[in-house]
Amino acid sequence: MTARRWLPQPLLSLCLLLVWLLLVNDSSLGHWLLGALLGWLIPLFTQRFGNSPPRLRKPLKLGLFLLRVLGDIVVANLQVAKLILGPTSNLRPAFVEIPMLLDNQLALSMLASIISLTPGTVSADLSDDRKTLLVHGLDVADEAALVAEIKSRYEAPLLEVFPCSPT
Repeated sequence: MTARRWLPQPLLSLCLLLVWLLLVNDSSLGHWLLGALLGWLIPLFTQRFGNSPPRLRKPLKLGLFLLRVLGDIVVANLQVAKLILGPTSNLRPAFVEIPMLLDNQLALSMLASIISLTPGTVSADLSDDRKTLLVHGLDVADEAALVAEIKSRYEAPLLEVFPCSPT
């Protein structure tokens, strides 16, 4: 038996262990063992469904990108708190269509999730051809600026990290 067969996705196993430890907020030996067991069994039992690990071109860039996203989430929380504690008549909610260059399914899912995780914005819909993402913003002063910000801060790094077919 090969190691790959018994531990099909080591990176996923490690991520599942870390997520488990973060969810239970306890670093006792029992939770380390349970997290390791879950991190081993879940990929082992789901490998037959054909979910192959994503191909990454620049994994370090992905790590730095995720750190940027975490920072953006913190800043957006503060901005949204300021907005909702102020007069609601100053809010300018809007739906904005964002043209997508991404065609990698995982990258599109990550982008939609990142937008929804960042307070003040929600991914509302992806067109059937996967070329347009509909985003709702809590306070949109300039639609073109929102589109440019999402494309430069989030879509461009994902295009570098995940292989996408040329457009």
